[in-house]
Amino acid sequence: MAVTVYGITNCDTIKKARRFLEERGVEYTFHDYRKAGVDSGKLDGFMKEFGWEKVLNRGGTTWRKLPDEVKEQTTNADAALALMLEQPSIIKRPIVETGARNFIGFDQTAWELAFEMGEFA
Repeated sequence: MAVTVYGITNCDTIKKARRFLEERGVEYTFHDYRKAGVDSGKLDGFMKEFGWEKVLNRGGTTWRKLPDEVKEQTTNADAALALMLEQPSIIKRPIVETGARNFIGFDQTAWELAFEMGEFA
């Protein structure tokens, strides 16, 4: 399976992740949520794998700009899914499928180890 990186182009974390892969010669496909949209089934799968609380990025600008009433209503997986489908910039970045396993967020140390173990092949 090919490596797929999900995110948005102008995200600094996405830029770090893409640079990491490119410096190591890892071929990947980039799926830009803003341009290509978000598949609800794929997003639901990520939420089941990582937990909706981790997939919903509450630390970013998009979350901070939301009205308090929207934040207060986002208390379960269904509400989080609806919000992320409506505003894909609120999805934690990157989410990466490697075939061997999936990653959420960019952790240089974890990615180095995974690369050494051939998980980005």
